[in-house]
Amino acid sequence: MTVIERINGALAQVQDPELHRPLPELGMIESVAFSDGAAQIKILLTISGCPMQDRLRTDITTAVTNVPEVSRVVLEFGVMSEEQRNNVKKILSHGRDRFIPFAQPDSLTRVIGIASGKGGVGKSSLTVNLALAAAQRGLRVGILDADVYGHSIPRLMGLMGQRPTAIDQMFIPLESFGVKVVSMEMFKPERSDAIAYRGPLLHRVLQQLLSDAYWGDLDLLLIDLPPGTGDLAISLGQLVPASEIIVVTTPQIAAAEVAERAGRIAHQIKQHVIGVIENMSDFACPTCGGSISLFGTGGGEATAQRLSELVGSDVPLLGKIPFSPQLRTGGDAGTPVVLADPESPASIAISAIAAQLIVRSKSLLGVRLGLAT
Repeated sequence: MTVIERINGALAQVQDPELHRPLPELGMIESVAFSDGAAQIKILLTISGCPMQDRLRTDITTAVTNVPEVSRVVLEFGVMSEEQRNNVKKILSHGRDRFIPFAQPDSLTRVIGIASGKGGVGKSSLTVNLALAAAQRGLRVGILDADVYGHSIPRLMGLMGQRPTAIDQMFIPLESFGVKVVSMEMFKPERSDAIAYRGPLLHRVLQQLLSDAYWGDLDLLLIDLPPGTGDLAISLGQLVPASEIIVVTTPQIAAAEVAERAGRIAHQIKQHVIGVIENMSDFACPTCGGSISLFGTGGGEATAQRLSELVGSDVPLLGKIPFSPQLRTGGDAGTPVVLADPESPASIAISAIAAQLIVRSKSLLGVRLGLAT
């Protein structure tokens, strides 16, 4: 084997930091030469000013200097032509436009929508912390912030003001704490801009966020849905028929009655309602140690019972998250509570719920099967 062949073999072990594919597979290696102990390599970046250029330089140098004959590495960076970028897009999208990988029959990604009947129940905070708790258990996790009007995931994940890398119409999700994140906020000219979209356009937005992002291989995708039973809740069932739903409520009975409607709409469009989470539950008084029910009691149990009767099978109460100031402060600071205070009661409860979610139920009740009669 020649030195050039060994250098190319070393380059084949280097992956693009964002696309997680080998550089040769993406057509990023334009030329390789060797003389007097120096490996001279030209790399083509997908876009000018690629934010991962320094990471690529380090990874390539480390890999190539392992070749015995190479004493130094001389790197030159160029930019792909439009045709070359189109080839990359075809590789990543399997040559299909508007391709939603999670909607394919052979997809191994579990897609779970986090729904609520009304706003203010902590749905987004739970989405973020459940994602991180699952990632801590070794899963490859993504979050799609589909709450187009009230998007808050970027702040909760410490990603405010950051924008994804775009390859023409395809973009690479941002990553924080090992979790991939996509939100409508990342594409607005100004963060303070309001979004005023009507129904048909909302469906298109969700479709684009699912299809135009290169998610890579995920084990779990959590989708933070808007509160209520509107367009996006219905669109998720249409675009990803195998998606499942978790309903979030507070202990207040009035809130639980509204939360039940989110489960009802999911059942009507043939989604599997896998459970209920009660947030802002009883917590210990910091002075006397007694239990305080700030928002009442029984809402989670009532929602789970009613949904179980509706679907004709058990819809369990997956857990109760005690009211926690740390949950709020962690979100404001962009450091979710399962990382900032893993021993807090809220973190322990969230981790216990995540442990249930990472195990698929053996039952297929309520899950669509790809059969035609």
